[in-house]
Amino acid sequence: MKQSAGILLYKFTDKTIFFLLVHPGGPFWKNKDLESWSIPKGEFTSDEDPLEGAKREFQEETGFELEVDSEADFIALHPVKLKSGKTIFAWALEFDIDVTLVKSNEFEMEWPPKSGKLQSFPEIDKAEWFQTENALKKINPAQADFIVQIISKISSSL
Repeated sequence: MKQSAGILLYKFTDKTIFFLLVHPGGPFWKNKDLESWSIPKGEFTSDEDPLEGAKREFQEETGFELEVDSEADFIALHPVKLKSGKTIFAWALEFDIDVTLVKSNEFEMEWPPKSGKLQSFPEIDKAEWFQTENALKKINPAQADFIVQIISKISSSL
């Protein structure tokens, strides 16, 4: 079964929590917004440590390397299972990045369909910080539980 791993960044601005979400690139997602955003994530192999896979995927999708003092800074979240059967493992981390500097890797696909032409598209086309209410509207519904989980884990500091 396929599995992905990702990182949910959060930050506080004036005691308000914000979450970093990314919007998938490519023509299929171009005009989709609500319930289309995601945590930066990607597939990892069975012989790869899931957290290492999550950090690698984060860097591939955003261009940022997460430099932290300790692995203990990452807060493990309960995995979620998508309708497709894929399991997503995730960690939350309090960390700030400048979304204007996000630079994603690219993928190739035939576009337009059946044209025989390969085109390159960024894996993610934008990243934004969202307050909780907006984040829950924007994120893929299966991943919304990650936001709920981290809020319950850190609510004592809110």
